[in-house]
Amino acid sequence: MALTSSQQEHPFAHLIDTLQTEKNEAQKYFNPQKLGDPKYERLPLSIRVLLESAIRKCDGFYVKQEDVDNILNWEERQNEAEIPFFPARVLLQDFTGIPAMVDLAAMRDAVAKNGIDPNLINPKCPTDLIVDHSLQIDFSKWQDTAVRNQEMELIRNKERLQFFKWCSKAFKNVTVVPPDIGSVHQVNLEYLSQVVQEIGGFVYPDTVVGTDSHTTMINGLGILGWGVGGIESEAVMLGQPVSLTLPHVVGCRLVGSISTLATSIDIVLGITKHLRQASVGGKFVEFFGPGVSQLSAADRTTIANMCPEYNATVSFFPVDDTTLKHFKQTNFTEEKFEVMERYLKAVKLFRSSDDQTEDPQYSEVIEINLASIVPCVSGPKRPQDRVPVPCMKEDFLNCLNEKVGFKGFHIPKEKQCITVPFLHEGTEYFLSHGSVVIAAVISCTNNCNPSVMLTAGLLAKKAVEAGLTVKPYIRTSLAPGSGMVTHYLNASGVLPYLSQLGFEVIGYGCATCVGNTAPLPESVVDAIKQGDLVACGVLSGNRHFEGRLCDCVRANYLASPPLVVAYAITGTVGIDFEKEPIGFNPEGKEVYLKDVWPSKEEVQDVEEHTVVASVFRELRSRITYWSNLDAPDALLFPWDPKSTYIRCPPFFKMPTPVSIDNAHALLFLGDKVTTDHISPAGSIARVSAAARYLQSKRLTPREFNSYGARRGNDAVMTRGTFASIKLQNRFIGKTGPKTLHIPSGQTLDVFEAAERYQRDGVPLIILAGKEYGSGNSRDWAAKGPYLLGVRAVIAESFEKMHKNHLVGMGIAPLQFLPGQNADSLELCGKERFSISIPEEFTPQQELTVMVRCFLMFNSCAFL
Repeated sequence: MALTSSQQEHPFAHLIDTLQTEKNEAQKYFNPQKLGDPKYERLPLSIRVLLESAIRKCDGFYVKQEDVDNILNWEERQNEAEIPFFPARVLLQDFTGIPAMVDLAAMRDAVAKNGIDPNLINPKCPTDLIVDHSLQIDFSKWQDTAVRNQEMELIRNKERLQFFKWCSKAFKNVTVVPPDIGSVHQVNLEYLSQVVQEIGGFVYPDTVVGTDSHTTMINGLGILGWGVGGIESEAVMLGQPVSLTLPHVVGCRLVGSISTLATSIDIVLGITKHLRQASVGGKFVEFFGPGVSQLSAADRTTIANMCPEYNATVSFFPVDDTTLKHFKQTNFTEEKFEVMERYLKAVKLFRSSDDQTEDPQYSEVIEINLASIVPCVSGPKRPQDRVPVPCMKEDFLNCLNEKVGFKGFHIPKEKQCITVPFLHEGTEYFLSHGSVVIAAVISCTNNCNPSVMLTAGLLAKKAVEAGLTVKPYIRTSLAPGSGMVTHYLNASGVLPYLSQLGFEVIGYGCATCVGNTAPLPESVVDAIKQGDLVACGVLSGNRHFEGRLCDCVRANYLASPPLVVAYAITGTVGIDFEKEPIGFNPEGKEVYLKDVWPSKEEVQDVEEHTVVASVFRELRSRITYWSNLDAPDALLFPWDPKSTYIRCPPFFKMPTPVSIDNAHALLFLGDKVTTDHISPAGSIARVSAAARYLQSKRLTPREFNSYGARRGNDAVMTRGTFASIKLQNRFIGKTGPKTLHIPSGQTLDVFEAAERYQRDGVPLIILAGKEYGSGNSRDWAAKGPYLLGVRAVIAESFEKMHKNHLVGMGIAPLQFLPGQNADSLELCGKERFSISIPEEFTPQQELTVMVRCFLMFNSCAFL
């Protein structure tokens, strides 16, 4: 086997040492003449940003002259050289940010106990933490819905919010943006993005890494940034660079004219499918060509937001005239704007999309004709499975017929036409396969885009005027990206019409996409279960894995905001919008989608009159309760032993063994195990190990909150590891968070089995297939297995970021050699595994795994 990482060490051990000595000889090595090298003009603009950072940070220690030369000679060194990169800032959201801040608080305790000044533990890199993932929908379709949800959020998350406020006071270089301000990406776009930084006499490009995989959204404004895990973010916060392989850069040339009916989400899903097919995993994608000028800044950020869905590292749109026009409408001063423009043009980080003479050299070029993109949705289980809207009805019927898999549900023919009656608020309704029960216009992907949001609002207006309604049992919600969105929806006069259809503003933050939605009415859930129905959710987000929105909703589709509203009105995805009406007016006349769909001219007219520069300056309101919130005033955090949200993690007390002797397999998994499977973010099931722990602390199910909200408590998160209801464990043969305790032959919760193994001193491994750890960047997907006692994961392939997290936590990511897997080696998973790991080794070094089957020894060398 090949060990696919450069080192294995105790978590955080290298970070404290970095704080003791600062080796910075930047002036000695700084050589600005590199920017005038003829090779510079051939570099992709995203690589030029990496080069500038390397030159500015070149100190002979973290960044060497060799690193600068490797980047300058990118054409020859791409995909070979490892380079360091110092981002200008770090972006945290609260679900992934709280573990990082809890770790820093624990570091202060650790150094204080060793007689070291805890003030050494402070981020060196400016860090912004946006509290946006705490939003949970308790109320909808009520007056003052957002206010009610905000009040519940404060009650439910008081301990977490107090900890965040302590962080803002105790740590230098940490800024906390309170809840109800906006989603992390919207705040990043509107308020935190600088394009160029002006610090210490230097003017240089704004760059960022964030603990959310969709940090790439900022690439749409010409700012280089991408998602990292909490472990990597902590290293950057404490002054270490990000290490990355000098990437391939795929030039994505956009040509053709956009269809008048296509929205940004249609373009996004179309480009996602093209890039997914082009295999751009782990590469930089840089957009150029005449088609780029047709995309607004909001369109570009929407496209860049979906970067993780086609597995690229970044999706970079260089700054051009469209970008400059956007920033003139934001909170940039004239002086700041002038410095930005002059600097970008001086260092050739500004380009004209129409000037082909400026086209740099790319590793490869792919071309996408925007004219070929038609309105579409994506689903029912994966964002890359694009479905043209005219084909939606037929495609859903095919999904019912197909075997269970990425698209299929395998519903018998005789059961496909079943309808189930139920009562809701005294009225009888009917559900069938394809019935929409969740319709959410949510924050992350689209709500930054005025055109699609106004299209949804104008569609709602016309629908209400035509006498159309949404059935009351459908869980509808509107979670704007920020107060700016609410402002222009209100100013344009469309917000009341969205409200009349049930799309009330429920708050500002990450909601339905991560499972933070209110439970469906019990009568709806009972009807779905009674008929074994494939019920549907439609949302304008970016993630929709099966069971993520709600465990009884099996089919979920990503769609543009106006299509979310349209499907909510029809109440089913089984409709052909071109041939079938979406409803009837009070006179019984058929109303078709084309009758209520606003023209581009209507949308543009409203946008010009409502989305104005003043809007960008009105966000910071409604935060009085944050100012009044009490928080500890101490250098060290006073851990509360009774807290079920915040606990001092045990990482500094746990030794990491080098070699692995006679390990059992905790799990035997297949392909595409996501971080959602490993460490769920949604609601805590009442029959789970985490629920039993919380009940032992005298909490009721209503007080459980979500796994994401409790990432500051290792006791909950360890119990929640592999707690996904969609986990496919070959030991069990069906979905669910169970595994086989091999010595006893008992089927147990994963946590209970791991607890027994640890009690008996038995190390653990995991067997898996391809793309282990794909999905969101989530450090608990590595921390959780580590605390369960897992010491190695043996898989056919890994998602790169997750592999790095495993290494950071002392778990060895071992990859089967090409052509080999558990089946080809005839492993049943019940063997004992011994792995000898040398103290010093190199990336891709082959290791021997000895396998013992029951009482017989096999000399199986995985070489």
